[in-house]
Amino acid sequence: MKEIEILKTSGVLSLSVKLSVGYSPCPNDTFIFYALMHRRISTGDVTFKPVIDDVETLNRMAFKHTLNVTKVSFHAFGFLRERYALLRAGAALGEGCGPLIVANEVIDPEEIKNKRIAIPGTCTTANLLLKLFEPEIKETVVMSFDRIMPAVRSGDVDCGLIIHEGRFTYPIYGLKAVIDLGKWWEDETGLLIPLGGIVIDRSLGYNLIHEFNRWLRSSIEYAFENPNEAMSYIRSYAQEMDDDVISEHINLYVNDNTLDIGDEGIKAVEYLFKMGEDAGILPHSNHSIFPE
Repeated sequence: MKEIEILKTSGVLSLSVKLSVGYSPCPNDTFIFYALMHRRISTGDVTFKPVIDDVETLNRMAFKHTLNVTKVSFHAFGFLRERYALLRAGAALGEGCGPLIVANEVIDPEEIKNKRIAIPGTCTTANLLLKLFEPEIKETVVMSFDRIMPAVRSGDVDCGLIIHEGRFTYPIYGLKAVIDLGKWWEDETGLLIPLGGIVIDRSLGYNLIHEFNRWLRSSIEYAFENPNEAMSYIRSYAQEMDDDVISEHINLYVNDNTLDIGDEGIKAVEYLFKMGEDAGILPHSNHSIFPE
């Protein structure tokens, strides 16, 4: 995981650390990591190896402990608290930004338990919310999030659990919203919707973890201050989105809680874990979600 090189400069030994950093190609993630990965933020001798993949792949990599720092779904983090700690910067939480269940026609939400539902990964927060909403789902089919809406439209599955830019684009496929699980969560709990966060290997130590959080927050601040600079980088990973959808995506998932998760964000994550533990979906953990 951690690549450490001893560099000798002018007869002085220094320690150089290269950290593997996982994040998704979604606009919110490329937006917040742009400055950090392009050396707009000073990080001394610490450098980074970006690993860019969909969030469910990153979830699985975190389970194998192959990344030093990575974006994960909060569902996955519920299983990873012994090994990883949550950074205060980089979280995706908010209002009106949760996953949707869609179908070719409007159906009663109570009927979804008997439907064949495509999901974007077993450890996505979307799937955790689905399980909390309807514990008796009979059949789910895992597929990459970008295949879900075409699969619903073609009739390969009855319903699809959509995330990311799917919130904006599902009408293009002629699909109908069955239930907004984000709104359901907000109505049930009165809390922000906790979707995903940036976690870091606890073994890196408090000082490096603290520094990385500071760098990431600075990267997010840089992106807010220079929103146009990162656009070519963001577009290179979001080639199927037009600029308006990219902007909507960033505006929805990057907010004040991304700079710092805040008390309300912490409360939302901890309550999600409690609900998951009470339902027997998540294991109990005695670890704080943050570095100890």
